[in-house]
Amino acid sequence: MREPLVLPDLTDIAAHPERLAWEPLHPGIEIHFIYQGTPDGPAAAFLRYEPGARLARHRHPGLEHVFVLSGAQQDERGRYGAGAMVVNPPGSAHNVSSPEGCLVLVLWERPVQFEPA
Repeated sequence: MREPLVLPDLTDIAAHPERLAWEPLHPGIEIHFIYQGTPDGPAAAFLRYEPGARLARHRHPGLEHVFVLSGAQQDERGRYGAGAMVVNPPGSAHNVSSPEGCLVLVLWERPVQFEPA
């Protein structure tokens, strides 16, 4: 990315997620990348969780910033509703689920690493 990227209205994206081009990520979870760098570099994406969707335990080798735009998601530390921002530090790990479904904006310093089941 060489030019500034501006998302002028996140509330509009939250109200109309169907306008984005979604790709399957995990069962019940879709992704729309905003940008991706090198395979080990930073990335940003919207994630859309269907009600009841779960993301397996994973570790963060770099910072992760999660902005909950609609619905709610949760992990071992709590439940985060629309308007919440969660910063997961390097080395942290968690399971994520969304009993009611949600839309989040996620910024990764480095790609997550999924732990063996």
